[in-house]
Amino acid sequence: MPNKVTKNDLVDAIYQKTKCEKQVIQSIVDSFLMEVKSSLEEGSTIELRGFGTFESRLRKGRESARNPKTGEILSVKPHYVAIFRAGQALKKSLYNLNKVDKQ
Repeated sequence: MPNKVTKNDLVDAIYQKTKCEKQVIQSIVDSFLMEVKSSLEEGSTIELRGFGTFESRLRKGRESARNPKTGEILSVKPHYVAIFRAGQALKKSLYNLNKVDKQ
């Protein structure tokens, strides 16, 4: 797989392994992502054993922040962000991964 994997790449990979209809796979992937999104919006934590945990966390606001692109000074109100923590099995599978340096 390429360095950047899109949703369509995932659908294609699942199709190659299952030979299930692409429309069905696309629908399942979309439903899964929508369910993750709505669960996070409700404040739930999504735990996928062996893979990782998704949760939403409140980030505190800042009185003064700078937009790095424009240099504009602005304030940032408290807001929620999505957090992903890798599970033990995922961490172990990536720990000794031999990556070729990007060029």
